[in-house]
Amino acid sequence: MFIRNEETTDLEAIFRLTASAFASVPHSDGSEPTIIDKLRERGDLTLSRVAVQNEEIVGHIAFSPVRIDSATNSWFGLGPISVAPALQQTGIGSALVRDGLDILKIQGAEGCVLVGDPGYYSRFGFKSEGRLTYEEVPTEYVQWLSFNKTTPTGKVIYSPAFSG
Repeated sequence: MFIRNEETTDLEAIFRLTASAFASVPHSDGSEPTIIDKLRERGDLTLSRVAVQNEEIVGHIAFSPVRIDSATNSWFGLGPISVAPALQQTGIGSALVRDGLDILKIQGAEGCVLVGDPGYYSRFGFKSEGRLTYEEVPTEYVQWLSFNKTTPTGKVIYSPAFSG
């Protein structure tokens, strides 16, 4: 397996992969593939990486700019992230997260936020100390990782692509 930037020829495969990865997720409304397309259309898809195995896209991760009340504009949101259902829990998602975070750091980002499972994302250093809020989501699921020791506080605002 190797990880690379998305290419124009990957868009349909990314859409299908994302749809299948979220098809059985209870908290999903099925909008994840469309969110990625909307991020791309708006110019908000800052980083889009794919995991390729045997010439097939088996994983994808998206990063887009976010605003946080207390922070400058160099914070990014992680998500959606997708791995082919048959290959979930094999390390592909972790590799995508580490790869993307490394690139954001190199590019000078202040940090990254996400809405997700603290049990999973804490392994990458994400924290949820109740400092960030996002809509009606319980604060333990709204997590952050600072690349420069900045501690963000306040409301997280994602790209309009995340809105219906």
